[in-house]
Amino acid sequence: MGRTKRRNLLNNVMLALTGVCTFITVSVLFVILGFLVWNGFRSLDWNFFTKLPLSAGETGGGLANAIVGSGITILIAVVIGVPVGFLGGIYLAEFGGKTFPMFVRYTADLLNGVPSIVIGIFAWTVIVVPMHTFSAWAGGFALSLMMIPIGLRSTEHFLRAIPNSLREASLALGATKTRTIMTVVVPAARQGILTGLILGVARVAGETAPLLFTSLNNQFWSDKLTEPTATLPVMIYKLATSAYDDWHRQAWAAGLVLLGFVLITNIAARWVLSRGTSVQRG
Repeated sequence: MGRTKRRNLLNNVMLALTGVCTFITVSVLFVILGFLVWNGFRSLDWNFFTKLPLSAGETGGGLANAIVGSGITILIAVVIGVPVGFLGGIYLAEFGGKTFPMFVRYTADLLNGVPSIVIGIFAWTVIVVPMHTFSAWAGGFALSLMMIPIGLRSTEHFLRAIPNSLREASLALGATKTRTIMTVVVPAARQGILTGLILGVARVAGETAPLLFTSLNNQFWSDKLTEPTATLPVMIYKLATSAYDDWHRQAWAAGLVLLGFVLITNIAARWVLSRGTSVQRG
């Protein structure tokens, strides 16, 4: 009887401890989100999305160029990073042996843990220095390096979750291995793969350090991809560290917009994954 009481006591203590930790985590998250929404929403207006930044000391203006610039750099990152991560994941899951795939997985995990500022320095060395200018291309390239390991590992994971019976059935009907992969295996795992790729976009959307070394910043519209380009994370850093109250106001608004983008991408990823799960159950 004493042992049962001790077990029940330990169970109740651990249950209470996990509940307290969960409450603290959620509370901190909601405090941060609430603080950002409170300060950012009051600073949002139509000019924020349509006007260019004004000079120091002037009130008003907006961050239209930074919003467009972030979209451009993320699009470049997607064009570069998604195909490489997707095809690399297919190779590891379907064609890889033992030694080389293990090396690739270790490298991908290591790259995923590399500080973003190191990736920014690397992109600066291989893109900015030879071109003699900061550019949206360099920023997109830096972000793509961060997307590749996420897409690669998620693609491999969801492809390996597909039963071998589907592959064997397709091969038994006379399909080649490549055709089996592209018409049977990949479609079966498309929801999971797409989810990983969307989360990769959300992962790099708020990165600042790589962009400081690559796309830098611009107070005006960038007419070319080979010019310095304004982005929301860099503008937030610049505005928040300034001495002007109006710039602080715009920094809160930019942070809220960036948070909204990340939130939408995460919701989209979860919707895609849940939709795929419900289809499979059905």
